Amino acid sequence: MSDRREKLALAFILITITIDAIGIGLIFPVMPDLIESVTGGTLSQAAIWGGILSTSYAVMQFLFGPVIGSLSDRYGRRPILLISLLVMSIDYLVMAMAPTIWLLLLARIVAGITAATYATATAYIADITPAAERGRRFGLIGACFGVGFVLGPLIGGLLAAIDL
Repeated sequence: MSDRREKLALAFILITITIDAIGIGLIFPVMPDLIESVTGGTLSQAAIWGGILSTSYAVMQFLFGPVIGSLSDRYGRRPILLISLLVMSIDYLVMAMAPTIWLLLLARIVAGITAATYATATAYIADITPAAERGRRFGLIGACFGVGFVLGPLIGGLLAAIDL
């Protein structure tokens, strides 16, 4: 792989990981108000639904990490990552316009599945990185995950100021 192509691939992976991490926290600042508006319930009911939505996302990531990893072994890392990002983008639009809690839950489950690309991204880094540089690049993965964790709630809060 040429040096330029390797850098582009690395940037693609790091951006993908950052987007996946952003997706984890994006909904947190708006979740109580969003759930109250969708269900017409109380804040305490919204807290229960918030727990269900957060748990469903995390469980789907946990369960589908190996599945997405296997698919990437079989069909290639890049196509699986691109399809995952496409589905995730569409899913975020569905979440933004979800008129019912059940559609919001379904969308959050799909988001968890499509964000289960951590193993695939890590494998892609291992595929394109010389052994001597792997530790540094895996450190970049951790850094991107941390940045996404910070940016997710920040972006969610800023967007909530515009419209729930």
